[in-house]
Amino acid sequence: MHAHTASKPGTGTSAASLPPVLRSCELFAKGKEILIEHQGEMYRLQLTRNGKLILIK
Repeated sequence: MHAHTASKPGTGTSAASLPPVLRSCELFAKGKEILIEHQGEMYRLQLTRNGKLILIK
């Protein structure tokens, strides 16, 4: 997995303005799914056998 790095000079984006990086290996350390509460609703983020992510409302 690649971490965010500073952008090329002249693109107007600095490393300080990049969003935070959450590593999937840390999110799924205890299982194959996590729950995300967003605006009062629950979402399920699942890791598939093929290593893909599925978001279910």
